[in-house]
Amino acid sequence: MGMTITEKILARASGRSRVEPGENVWVNVDVLMTHDVCGPGTIGIFKQHFGPNARVWNPEKVVIIPDHYIFTADEHARRNIEILREFVREQGLKYYYDVGTPAYKGVCHVALPEEGHTRPGEVLLGTDSHTCTAGAFGEFATGIGNTEAGFVLGTGKLWLKVPPTMRFVFEGELPPYLMAKDLILAVIGDIGVDGATYRAMEFTGEAVQALNIEERMTLCNMAVEAGGKNGVIAADETTLEYVRARTNKPFEVVQSDQDAKWFAEYVYRVSDLPPMVAKPHSPDNKAAVTEVAGTPLDRAYIGSCTGGKITDFEAAAKILHGREVKIDTFAVPATTQVARELQTRHLFGKSIAKILTDAGVKLGPPSCAACLGGPIDTFGRLNRSEVCISTTNRNFPGRMGSKSAQVYLASPYTVAASAVKGCITDPREFLA
Repeated sequence: MGMTITEKILARASGRSRVEPGENVWVNVDVLMTHDVCGPGTIGIFKQHFGPNARVWNPEKVVIIPDHYIFTADEHARRNIEILREFVREQGLKYYYDVGTPAYKGVCHVALPEEGHTRPGEVLLGTDSHTCTAGAFGEFATGIGNTEAGFVLGTGKLWLKVPPTMRFVFEGELPPYLMAKDLILAVIGDIGVDGATYRAMEFTGEAVQALNIEERMTLCNMAVEAGGKNGVIAADETTLEYVRARTNKPFEVVQSDQDAKWFAEYVYRVSDLPPMVAKPHSPDNKAAVTEVAGTPLDRAYIGSCTGGKITDFEAAAKILHGREVKIDTFAVPATTQVARELQTRHLFGKSIAKILTDAGVKLGPPSCAACLGGPIDTFGRLNRSEVCISTTNRNFPGRMGSKSAQVYLASPYTVAASAVKGCITDPREFLA
C-alpha cells in the first residue's frame, strides 16, 4: 500500500520508511514560525522549561514575524513586540521581520513564502492556525499551540499523530468567474467546519494544477476552517519556479502514490460550481451568490492571508476599473511586497493601486488589520451592527471587531462586484 504526500513527509521527518494514519511519531521540524500574538507566550514556556539561559535548537530555523496587533499604541501589544525584540537579540536569530524597520514584511503566511521559508517536502509549524497555507508548496504545514512551540524551540522536535488524508479532486477548466475561494467555500459548506477534523486535505485535479501559487495558498489556507490538520497540494513546476527563485536550500519533492489509501474522496466539476459565499456566522454556512444577491451591505474588505495577495487585488481591479464603490471599501495588502506590486503592476494602463483608489477604495498598510479585529485604536474594532463582505477566512461573531456585525466571506471578484453595487452581487454581472 502506498502513502500520501502527508504520510511521506512525516515518515521522512521521523526517520522512518513509512507511517500509517493514527500512528504517533517524533517529527524533526524544518521551520518554526511565531508572531506577536503567540510569540511572547511561546518564549515564556521555552524559558520556563529549558531555563532562562537556554538556546533555541537552531537559530536559522526560527522565523519571527510581527503582523497582527502592530499599528497601535496599546501598551500590551507594544510590550509583545519588545519581548520579541529582546528574544531575537538574545538568541541571535537571523529571520526577524521587525515592524517599523525596512525588514518589516506583514502577514506571516504570505511573508513566509516570499522570503523562501516554504519548501516542498519539509515540516513547517507555526503558532497560528492558518500556517496550513504553506501546504500549497507541497509541504506539511500546520498550526500548533504555544506549549508545543516552546518545546520545539528547545528541541526541534514534536510528537505528532499522522493524520488520514481526504482527497478533493477539482475536474475541468476553471470558469473565468471562479477563484480558489469559491472552491474552498464549496468544500467547507459540504463537509462542515468539523468535517476534516485532524485529517489532511489534499487538493488535486486539472483545475487545481492550473491555479497560480497564490490561489493554491488560498485553498490550503482554509483547510483549518473545516477542522483540517493540514492542507496540501503536490509540488509541480509552478511550485518549483516560485520556490527556486527565493531560496537555494535543498528540498525533496514527494507525491502521493497511486495506490495511497484515502480516508474519503470528493470530486467536483468546476464548471458546475457557482460563485459562493459563506453567510454569517460560520465558514460552512455556504450559499451560492445568487441565493443572497441583493443583501444590503455597509462595507467591503479585501485583505488578509486569504485575500490580500497580489492575485486577489488584480482580480478585484478587473471589476473596479472604471467604476466607483457605493460603500466603504478597504484594501489591505498582506505584505510590503504586495503593497509595492500594487504600484508597479498595471492593468488597463493603470497601476492596480490607482484603479482601486480611483474607484474610492481606501488602502491600508500591510498587516493582518481588520481580519482579527485588533486593539481599540485600530479600525477593526468598530462597535457597529454593520454588514460586511470580506475576502477573509473567518466570519465568527466578533472576528473582525464588533460582535454585532455580520460578515459574509467571498472571493475578491464577488467582494469587488458587491462593493460597486452596495449589495451582495454575482460577479458574473461584470465578468461576462
